[in-house]
Amino acid sequence: MQIHVVQRGESLWRIAQTYNSSIPSVVQANQIADPNQLVVGQSLVIPIWGSFYWIQPGDTLWAIGRRFGIPYTTIAQMNRINPESPLAIGLRLFIPPTPKRRAEINAYIEPRGSSVSPALLSDARSSGPYLTYLAPFSYEARRDGTLQAMPLQGIPEIAQETGASLMMVVTNLEGGQFSGELGRDILQSRGVQDLLLDNIIAETRRVGRYTDVHFDFEFLPGDQREAYNNFLRRAASRLRSEGLLISSALAPKTRADQPGQWYEAHDYRAHGEIVDFVVLMTYEWGYSGGPPMAVSPIGPVESVLRYALTEMPASKIMMGQNLYGYDWTLPYVQGGPYARAVSPQRAIELANQYRVSIQYDNQAQAPHFDYVDEQGRSHKVWFEDARSIQAKFDLVKRLGLRGVSYWKLGLAFPQNWLLIAENFDVIKR
Repeated sequence: MQIHVVQRGESLWRIAQTYNSSIPSVVQANQIADPNQLVVGQSLVIPIWGSFYWIQPGDTLWAIGRRFGIPYTTIAQMNRINPESPLAIGLRLFIPPTPKRRAEINAYIEPRGSSVSPALLSDARSSGPYLTYLAPFSYEARRDGTLQAMPLQGIPEIAQETGASLMMVVTNLEGGQFSGELGRDILQSRGVQDLLLDNIIAETRRVGRYTDVHFDFEFLPGDQREAYNNFLRRAASRLRSEGLLISSALAPKTRADQPGQWYEAHDYRAHGEIVDFVVLMTYEWGYSGGPPMAVSPIGPVESVLRYALTEMPASKIMMGQNLYGYDWTLPYVQGGPYARAVSPQRAIELANQYRVSIQYDNQAQAPHFDYVDEQGRSHKVWFEDARSIQAKFDLVKRLGLRGVSYWKLGLAFPQNWLLIAENFDVIKR
């Protein structure tokens, strides 16, 4: 698989010819609406076996081999060149694909209202082959131990069709917000917890395809840290007796004593000991109510992951990844209008609509662009593309993590799924 960044003056025909591909293959892989309307700076995935690399000043075969994780002698052999000879700048090298590694992939799916929309089901069906888990979001725990059900119409059937198992997500959401006080009420009553677990187990038996129960309790008061740990210990015992896995979602911390109600009750070391795996919510540095910036800049993401590795094994860590970006109206004013969430495909459409080039921030490893709308308002868009996702996949592989967890389906990003297939053998349970 090749990632190509569109340059000024390039056509789809020229790009396809460069990589011995075809226009229909490139159009289908990237779901290009109009092959005659490419955006400068837009990244494209080219569905070919292996990839090509053009020699840059200062390159050596050894350095190129290290970059791609392939012995330099293999590159020399594949390209029929002498490994001891100088490299000509501009020479095109064929780089064979590296071996895939096994990984688990999860994606949350959030129905709105009382039913699951056909569009969301369609996205789940197309994404399912690339998923270990499909995670309906969410069952809401109540203060009396009951469980607020959610619409599932068609989701279990799609999971079965595509070989994905279901992850049952249980939250402390109340009125659309995470409630610390709701969490406290549950965690302070053994009887409420027992009834909640009874209801969770009953639902897993009713639905039949759940293999994991996932606790996403957020905004808990800091003094509930050990109470939450103890609840997870009881839950783990009950759920494992049913043949179920248990997992948890954790706020993105970089130290054990990180202050703030989003962080204090999340004990990385204890969760690493108690549950089968965790999802680290490594996104939302750039968020709808904050100033414009990358949603998941790679530096802060890696800092969270490296801290987590000091508290639990890599085999228990799933890196959280956003399937969306944000469109901010400028100037940013704290407490002002919220940014609008956009899919990667929609971001490219906006850049095309307003005839602006896409830039790439190498430090954040994220694409972005600016535009002015019909009302004369300035906008800033940060989103994800093939380059930013590949950078995260490289990080997952380098750190030996369990896999990747996406928030959330329903936002078009076809390149992502092709790159999953290129990088990983997805584990099916």
